[in-house]
Amino acid sequence: MSELSARSGVAIPTIKYYLREGLLHPGEQVAATRAEYDDSHLRRLRLIRAMVEVGRLPIAAVKKVVTAIEDESLPFHQLLGTAHYALSPQVEPEPTPEWEAAKAEVDALIADLGWQVAPGAPARNDLTQTVARMRRLGMGDAIRTYAETAERLVREVELDTIPVGGDRDAAVEALVLGTVLYGRALEALRRLAQESESARRFRGDGFSPAP
Repeated sequence: MSELSARSGVAIPTIKYYLREGLLHPGEQVAATRAEYDDSHLRRLRLIRAMVEVGRLPIAAVKKVVTAIEDESLPFHQLLGTAHYALSPQVEPEPTPEWEAAKAEVDALIADLGWQVAPGAPARNDLTQTVARMRRLGMGDAIRTYAETAERLVREVELDTIPVGGDRDAAVEALVLGTVLYGRALEALRRLAQESESARRFRGDGFSPAP
């Protein structure tokens, strides 16, 4: 276990906790007080770290994802969906006319784009809440453009980072890291692009942003 800890960067007490919780499969027992761990344990620890440290998932959500990984009968799409839903904000519907109008708009957009999205997908409620707030503020006319841009990113870039037909741990790790880190990168890139475009359009007005 000490070697596994050194290779993974995960402390021994934490590894023992993951073993007790069933997140990490037991090593091969070679003596009464000694077990051997292999690369599969190292890969699982990398995945758990990605979910806990990058994805900020609670242990209960990590357990659901690990259970899905170990269920070989579960189709690949459902496996990725389990991880994706665990990463999604859990937004409760609001019993208001604004919410219903925004939900209808989101449902219509998804249908019009031909997207195959489950009715209970958490991102539906997340987007519905956002659209409701945007409409309240007189915004949202460009939502379809954003949707089409997201589709191109996912289709042409993001899904290609997920290994298909191989190690299920590696596939989920790629999804978690890609979803979280590319999401953060996209937000930062938008802010940089906004500053650049603002400078191009408005720099002549004499304003200079603080360093």
